[in-house]
Amino acid sequence: MSYSQKLALILLGLSAAGLLTACSSQPAPAQGETDPSRQESVANQEKQAGAYPFTLENYGRQVEISGRPQKVLTLGPNCAELFAALGLQDTVVGRSLVNHSRGPLPEYRQAVEAIPQLNYGSATREAVLSSGADFIYALDWEIGGGVDLEEAAQYGMTVYINSAVTLEQQYQEIRDIGRIFGAEQAAEAFVAQQEARIQAVQDKIGDREPVKVLVYDSGNDGVFTCSGVNFESLLIGLAGGQNLFDDLEEKQWVTVSYEEVLLRQPDVILIHDYDSPSLEEKIAEIQANPTLAQLDCVKNQRFASITLESVLPGDRMAYAVEQMAQAFYPDLWQ
Repeated sequence: MSYSQKLALILLGLSAAGLLTACSSQPAPAQGETDPSRQESVANQEKQAGAYPFTLENYGRQVEISGRPQKVLTLGPNCAELFAALGLQDTVVGRSLVNHSRGPLPEYRQAVEAIPQLNYGSATREAVLSSGADFIYALDWEIGGGVDLEEAAQYGMTVYINSAVTLEQQYQEIRDIGRIFGAEQAAEAFVAQQEARIQAVQDKIGDREPVKVLVYDSGNDGVFTCSGVNFESLLIGLAGGQNLFDDLEEKQWVTVSYEEVLLRQPDVILIHDYDSPSLEEKIAEIQANPTLAQLDCVKNQRFASITLESVLPGDRMAYAVEQMAQAFYPDLWQ
């Protein structure tokens, strides 16, 4: 080997050693600080995942997404819990309709309860407009009350409405949220999990005769129940039941007479459990009603319950189907 070749190798070795020394001498981020290079990497991943700007179709509306939202309002317990399920709870600055919830599922409890309450009940206009949010994921109940779409846009808030009546619509909402926030993989994995769990329930039920189900939300001048175009009616069907009033399709929630319920003879009464009145009070109402008391399912105390947020379109499709199926066919889960 010539002298010049030896010299080149020596210089190359010294250069490499210098680079290693420089890298090792970089101070590590202090505890609680984030590595700037990691921040840049995450930002690049989000940019590539979202490919901003883009436009989404949201039940007849065109929603423009110019970048990853930073401050989110989830208006509805189902909306808040879905964000927790996708690992996006840190983006949420406020939630509403807590009064329609019996609490998050155990696996999401800590994440959801860390989100501030915007309003205990329905979101108010004042609370929404003063929240500083740039994105709202809202159950359709909240639109037109605390949330005016045109006004929200004037305040720089992008509104995405939660209004699914089919599984595919809700799965699309989940995928859209994943795309908006650069969480496509989490969204796809969650959808796949829901599909598998629901299929497992249906495989177990097989071809059994559907159970006729009366949904009892409340009762005054009749029974306030869900119609055939309500998302809950779909979940009942997936759980092996048949909504007693699935032939009503003009609106999602309807009031039917006690006499009509008696005429149709449900096999089981599915009672919504939320803030007030309590589940026990609703059962007492049913048993004290002279017309409903004539039903065989009331005489035999064939009552089932489900928390209201579990039958709203969100993250609990599989959970609701599993809970209902166990109530409709208890012998299969003994």
